Amino acid sequence: MSRQDHINEYFNGRAFMVLCAVALVVSAAAALSLGVQPSTTSENGVFFTLLEPLIANAPLSATVNVLCLLLTGGILLAINKVFTYVRSMTHLFVSAFFLLNMANPSGLVSFNAGTLLALVTALTLMPLFASYQDHHSQYSIFLIFTIVTAGMMVHYGFLVLIPAYLLGFMNMRAMGLKGVLAMLFGLVTPFWIALGLGITTPAHFALPHFEGLWLMTRDAWTSHLTILVATTALLGVVLAVMNLYTIMNYRLQTRVYNIFFIIVLVLALIALCLDFKHLAVYLPLLNLTVAVQVAHVHTLRAAPYRYLFILLFTAACIASCAFTLTQSI
Repeated sequence: MSRQDHINEYFNGRAFMVLCAVALVVSAAAALSLGVQPSTTSENGVFFTLLEPLIANAPLSATVNVLCLLLTGGILLAINKVFTYVRSMTHLFVSAFFLLNMANPSGLVSFNAGTLLALVTALTLMPLFASYQDHHSQYSIFLIFTIVTAGMMVHYGFLVLIPAYLLGFMNMRAMGLKGVLAMLFGLVTPFWIALGLGITTPAHFALPHFEGLWLMTRDAWTSHLTILVATTALLGVVLAVMNLYTIMNYRLQTRVYNIFFIIVLVLALIALCLDFKHLAVYLPLLNLTVAVQVAHVHTLRAAPYRYLFILLFTAACIASCAFTLTQSI
């Protein structure tokens, strides 16, 4: 095996993933100690308002947030071992997820809706993928839409997952008439519980307040977070287009798994355009989908120097993190 092959295998391996996890933890600790402010804000859901940070104690909040990001990466790795949506033996998509989140230290210092959204998405991938061509998946459909609707009751960011999972189950060939009914019951059940138990009342109903790209101020356009989100989105689109031709040649089951990640990527971009005020909420979800594309672009090609892209990608994430930290000194 040549030196280039050894380097490529290192980036695919567990050691690099552990190194990225350590870098994520160190970045969160540094951001917390330097007083980096959270980038997310409080926002309402259908009935309730999600007050951020979700945990008042700052060190505890940062710890829980990082643990949830690590857990999300671990879930993605476990699901790939079962369903092999990235066909090569690689840990790179988890490493890339950690690096992309490390690039935004303001998203590490407190447990926030964005981390929760990414974690819920990872947790619900297993029942979604397991429903492939199974017309008896009504329980999985009901469960996922119940969870998503419950999340939407406290934060409208979860709204992006409703069309994602509707298209996902349709793409899995699992959405028959009973599946549609299960979805409708899942959408309604949290409301029945909340209203029936008197937890809330119809008077507390609140419509979402979206502020799109067209309402952004000049300062918002030039902020580091906006540039980071735009760069991440552009990277995700370019890599998805590059990978799509090969992915469409996969066997059907693997293909529909990967199409779901592209669906979520597109919907996250639409949500960012329509609700740019809360771009930090959608960034971890965007990071999750882009990380999968990074792994694909590395594993689908046999170029001996493809590790240079991963080196450049890693350096860019470290530079983004360092810039935010130095701005807080």
